[in-house]
Amino acid sequence: MSAPDGVGAADTRAPVRRRAQSPSHEDARLHRGRVGRPRPVRLDGPLRLTLQGVHVRGRRAPMLHLPGLSLATGECVLVAGEPGQGHTALALVATGRLAPFGGSVELTDADGTTTTDSEVLRRVSAVVDLPGISEPDDNLPAVTVVAEELALAGVRSGRGHVHEWLDSHGLTRYRDVRMDDLAGPVRTALLTSLALERQGVRFLVVSLPDRHGGDPAEWWAVAQACAARGYGVLVQCWRSSARELGAELAPAGGDASQRATPVETLRTGADELAALTDSRQRTETRELDDTQELDYTQELDVARDEREESEVEPHEAEQ
Repeated sequence: MSAPDGVGAADTRAPVRRRAQSPSHEDARLHRGRVGRPRPVRLDGPLRLTLQGVHVRGRRAPMLHLPGLSLATGECVLVAGEPGQGHTALALVATGRLAPFGGSVELTDADGTTTTDSEVLRRVSAVVDLPGISEPDDNLPAVTVVAEELALAGVRSGRGHVHEWLDSHGLTRYRDVRMDDLAGPVRTALLTSLALERQGVRFLVVSLPDRHGGDPAEWWAVAQACAARGYGVLVQCWRSSARELGAELAPAGGDASQRATPVETLRTGADELAALTDSRQRTETRELDDTQELDYTQELDVARDEREESEVEPHEAEQ
């Protein structure tokens, strides 16, 4: 019985020439991912936002001119400026929602890896109560705003879940109050807590909470509480509010570029990234000291052995 074709028998047919095929798009994409592709920024650890030389122009004058500003997770930073579009530009640029005319916004992780990808910046940030952008309709009751924001955050937003959320945040008594009737600090606490429901958010920009009135110390305390939980919080306010919080500020003046320059006035909290870096440096120093001490001990042992051998050799020679 003969063997089946191709099994246990020599194939005498002429080989078929096949045209070399280029790799598929998928293969090429995977290849690029394996070779030379930079490591993405780790978003689950300490992070820092760095704005450098940011400049945004409006139709008639500069909207924002910011030589430099940094914000790390665990920090709460207060930036003061005059009323105007500069606050809007800063909030949008810092969170990747607006590309600056000049300068850069960089996100850095604990390993020193950086990115300027606007999509990543948007993913890790939220803009709270920005006039004309993210502020809720003043005519809506708080319960409706909570339902809408929870739905946008992708979490359960049914009536029972909304009431449960309000109760867990101590805001139940405000559920039927219109947004424009809420006290300023209460409004800030409500909208800030809702922003934190969004998955992946690590930074908040709280825009002009002082425009709704109330004691600045109260909304500043809300922002600091968020920073204490490990978020990076940038609060924008007017210069008068910053002075009420203890900042020493001269009146705004100069040309249009200077007037469009917000001023950092207060910084509180703990820079998580700096703390981690310091801890690593101390660990590396300690490990280096231990290694040096071990090397020194080994050198002493070698010297002792050599000395003992030199003492034994003359004695053996005499015998």
